[in-house]
Amino acid sequence: MNRVKSNTPPPVQEPKKVKANPQDGIARRFVSAINVFSYFDRNSIVQVMPFVFFLTALAIIYIGNSFYAERTIRDIDKTERELKELRAEFITGKSELAYKSKLSEVAAVIQPQGLKESTDAPRKILIKKPKTDNK
Repeated sequence: MNRVKSNTPPPVQEPKKVKANPQDGIARRFVSAINVFSYFDRNSIVQVMPFVFFLTALAIIYIGNSFYAERTIRDIDKTERELKELRAEFITGKSELAYKSKLSEVAAVIQPQGLKESTDAPRKILIKKPKTDNK
């Protein structure tokens, strides 16, 4: 027999089993779930994906903007409450100052120190200038 060619068949190699990627299963299930009426195929879904991502980004921006607006409204309400409180404090302080600065109240406060209210009317002090010669 020929040594170069032999009648023995070459060994049969079994095809390697490729491990299933869990991501592939999810993607296939997603496409099959969307493809209920056989309206979509894989290529049309892939073509639409940029638009879907764009809409998703817009939705995220919209949600973030609404959260920002609500936080701003809460801050404005908090500032308004603080302003009302400070305004009430100002009015109270102003009325106390007006009451304590009345002449009768001031006299009552300084009386224990030995000071008393003047009973004479105020007088104007006049200083006469000396006459100068204008020759």
